[in-house]
Amino acid sequence: MQEEEYQWIPVEDGRRVSSLPAEIGLRRRIALTRDPLPGDRCRVNIVALGDVGRTLLMGLRLLGGDVIDSIGICDLNRNNLERLEMEINQIRYPFPGEKGEAGALPPVDIVDEEDVFDCDVFLFCASKGVPEVGASGDVRMAQLAANRGIISHYGQLAKKAGYTGLVCIISDPVDPLAAAFRRTSGLMPDQIRGYGLGVMNARACYYAERDPRYASYLTEGRAFGPHGRDLVIANSIIAYDDRLSRELTDLTVGANLRVRELGYKPYIAPAFSSAALSVLLTLRGEWHYSSVWLGDRDRGAYFGLKNRLTPEGTEFEDPELSPLLYARLAGAYRGLCALDKE
Repeated sequence: MQEEEYQWIPVEDGRRVSSLPAEIGLRRRIALTRDPLPGDRCRVNIVALGDVGRTLLMGLRLLGGDVIDSIGICDLNRNNLERLEMEINQIRYPFPGEKGEAGALPPVDIVDEEDVFDCDVFLFCASKGVPEVGASGDVRMAQLAANRGIISHYGQLAKKAGYTGLVCIISDPVDPLAAAFRRTSGLMPDQIRGYGLGVMNARACYYAERDPRYASYLTEGRAFGPHGRDLVIANSIIAYDDRLSRELTDLTVGANLRVRELGYKPYIAPAFSSAALSVLLTLRGEWHYSSVWLGDRDRGAYFGLKNRLTPEGTEFEDPELSPLLYARLAGAYRGLCALDKE
């Protein structure tokens, strides 16, 4: 990508999200001015139909008729594809036109790997080395090394296809995998987003609904940063309380382990809150949580925050933050930048 193809924004010192690139010495960042969507209903392709991919597919079929024209599915397991093509297309309302055109359920069809980038929106759900139930440690980061190889393969396919649409990275860990896809594909940074923060917001809401000490999160709180280690949950961006925010962050980060302790893999909430609902909000141009590029051509990171995709490009919430909250964001950002160098 030639430098003249980018538009640039100066990075100003301060305590805002837009100031984060200064933490690694950048004085300008790439402007996220592109809208890679076609402007009407989209063709969506999903790669890998495991637990998350299947659940995502159901969510898009049931909820996405206003912005999705059709859904392609691609997986190594042919029997899985044929089963899903049959069963998902058999989810329908009983009578034609019952929900009107806006509520139509987008049809599902099988696509071969060589055709996965013949679409407007590419959803990457492939994963290798998912830790078994009972595994300890950061189960998301354990997948990074294995999934980098897969993401590089699809990045090269996107480059070969001259892909111009939107890439949504859903596999863990979304932020470094989004950065890896950018490097191998040569796509513009605002063609790629990571989808992992939506469920962290949802988990914070879950605990805030059950403990009045955290209730401010429901109206004033925000989630920032990566999906997992270094996540930042702020109880309020108006009246930030560092102790309460760190307590709520710990509860949120550990929520997936609570499900694992019950003997289950925690994929239902992520597949809906981080993936299906957040992707659909993106396609509708509405506010949601996803990771966007904050950096220049060579350095930076995909960083999770509240944002929306408009015809003028990506708009993200950028309020002035308390010193303690900004320090947490800066630490998370530097950590993600360091991961991108590994």
